[in-house]
Amino acid sequence: MKILVLNCGSSSIKYQFVETKDKTTLAKGQVERIGMSSAILTHQPINKDKIKIVGEILDHSIAIEYVIAVLLSPNHGVIKDKNEIEAVGHRVIHGGETFSGSVLITDAVMKALKDNIELAPLHNPPSIKGIEAAKAHLPNAPQCGVFDTSFHVKMPPRAYLYGIPLELYKRYKIRRYGFHGTSHRFVSQRASAMLNKPIEKLKIITCHLGNGSSIAAVDGGRSIDTTMGFTPLEGLVMGTRCGDMDPSVILYIMAKEGLTQAEANTLLNKHSGMIGLSGVSSDMRELEDAVMAGDKKAKDAFDVFCYRIKKYVGAYTAALGGLDAIVFTGGIGENSEMVRQAVCKDMGYLGIELNEELNQSRPGGEVDLSTSNSKVKVLKIPTNEELVIALDTEEIVEKGLSEVK
Repeated sequence: MKILVLNCGSSSIKYQFVETKDKTTLAKGQVERIGMSSAILTHQPINKDKIKIVGEILDHSIAIEYVIAVLLSPNHGVIKDKNEIEAVGHRVIHGGETFSGSVLITDAVMKALKDNIELAPLHNPPSIKGIEAAKAHLPNAPQCGVFDTSFHVKMPPRAYLYGIPLELYKRYKIRRYGFHGTSHRFVSQRASAMLNKPIEKLKIITCHLGNGSSIAAVDGGRSIDTTMGFTPLEGLVMGTRCGDMDPSVILYIMAKEGLTQAEANTLLNKHSGMIGLSGVSSDMRELEDAVMAGDKKAKDAFDVFCYRIKKYVGAYTAALGGLDAIVFTGGIGENSEMVRQAVCKDMGYLGIELNEELNQSRPGGEVDLSTSNSKVKVLKIPTNEELVIALDTEEIVEKGLSEVK
């Protein structure tokens, strides 16, 4: 089945066109600067040169019209008729407690997405715009939603409840939701395949490390805890996000600096984390260069980032009651041997032993980076959230068609 996968942001759309039969990406790209006269569409068809188109793309509907047009292009496309787009899979950030899995998008689902806007005011509205635009341009293609939160929604209450009056949870659904669920699900399943063991018998810690980072404790294929919480702000120190801290800190800063709620939100989400600590960059590659050059603030920021990961690995090993594998994924997890080395250093007491020579060689693809004596496997697994979305979409559509028959 040929499926268009869409990941819609407030001013951008990332897309992949996937053939699920052989799990091939036929084309991929993104539209940036939506709403501006100088918007950019970058398109990479399989076995062809990448192209860039600059033009006026005022909204998500026009952006998706551009995407469909470039897929149909005689020179740069991969299909001849838009009906070859058999379904559309949408990445949706927040499904609240409503969705524990991927779904066919119906009017009832759209209402639920709109009801959850207050839980994800920055992320759900662009997803809704993308869904509505895709429906308008591809009326014959089923639309499916795959949620970042659904993998974590069945966490036990001991993991998702906060220490606030229970009435506030009941009234406003304030709880730990977790994010990056599609990635955590994919790499834990790939870890099972690499280890040649049923996922139901494995205890895995998955580390999705990028500009946004989170860790999940996966027991028998089910997320039992994760570092991100009510929003993606909680947990690890990230590129520009603060991660865990005493809630009183922000109240104190707001009082001292006279910040509004919006200004405080910007401070914690955009100006904190690695960029705030180092003053150098939110990009780990630039930060590592600064560390190697002897920049003390960069070194302190790097150490904070890795130390927080190490603490959660220890905590989640305890929560799982043991550990079979730790997985590194995401832009940093897959590419930074410095981060993997720092996290795994002196973790032999937990059975984690990293093969230093193999780690430093930066091997590509899926790799077992542990020593032959390591009781816990250290795995590097490139994530593929788009493939998960495509396969979920295919399963939902085929199930729906069989029910119709």
